[in-house]
Amino acid sequence: MIDTTVHKGQRLKLVESLRQKGISSEKVLEAINAIPRHFFFHLTGMQNHAYQDKAFPIGSGQTISQPYTVAFQTQLLDIQPREKILEIGTGSGYQAAVISKLGAKVYTIERQKNLYNSTKKLLETLHLTNISLFFGDGFKGLPTFAPFDKIIITAAAPEIPVTLINQLKIDGYIVIPLNNGASQTMLRIKKINETEFLKETFGDFSFVPMLTGTAND
Repeated sequence: MIDTTVHKGQRLKLVESLRQKGISSEKVLEAINAIPRHFFFHLTGMQNHAYQDKAFPIGSGQTISQPYTVAFQTQLLDIQPREKILEIGTGSGYQAAVISKLGAKVYTIERQKNLYNSTKKLLETLHLTNISLFFGDGFKGLPTFAPFDKIIITAAAPEIPVTLINQLKIDGYIVIPLNNGASQTMLRIKKINETEFLKETFGDFSFVPMLTGTAND
């Protein structure tokens, strides 16, 4: 895998477009600029589209998220160095890679076996050692490694999973696109205590659905 000067120039243009669309966190923009998005396109022939601000298919019925969406969710999390972040829906691994550049430890779950295998190999090749990838059901989270400082869900959730809320630290955030329709409302939920939560909404987005269980195809 090669990151050419052309790729780097395309990333700079992408970062500037994200800034113009309202992404204000310079550390998030720096992380976007640091990660070669074309490395995460699993389907042959798609790499030429890597720096368009669009979602693209990566196989197994999944997509690599639009860079604006990646930046937006990451900005909402307000990630600090050494925090423990749980990601539901690894996909290509791009979102996890961006978060890792912010100095956090990322625990990420993928339910599609083939996608898990290809992404695991890629992350190992890129030596992103602060990312731990797991094959499993995202609705169950990772209780062994809980509690987490922040949780990000990168698929359309039909409801707020109580299991995941229980794995979130007090004062932690979960960012989740909520709704099982064609579009979802982006929510940020702060856990005040075990029974109180602060919910904020941040507009409409479109994600693939969050499904239970695992899949081997």
